[in-house]
Amino acid sequence: MAENLGTNTENVEPMPAPKTFRKGALVRVNRKAYQKSLESEASDQALPDYIFEGPGELLTVKGEYAQLRWRMPVPDVWMRTDQLEDWS
Repeated sequence: MAENLGTNTENVEPMPAPKTFRKGALVRVNRKAYQKSLESEASDQALPDYIFEGPGELLTVKGEYAQLRWRMPVPDVWMRTDQLEDWS
């Protein structure tokens, strides 16, 4: 009898599906997700409120990063998609 010791599927929790965003979607930055990230430690501590209030428009999505444009005269920014949420 051959035992299959390498596969134990009883205690495996499924990974959450990654968020998929499309070009033109309106989003905002999730404050809790951003504050726990490596990027928050490397950035200015006093971030503008408009990134958390939204909406920012997705210009392009490349892998796990998205380029955002805000509705004000500020530069476009790149953010990780796991730090974004739909704007409502």
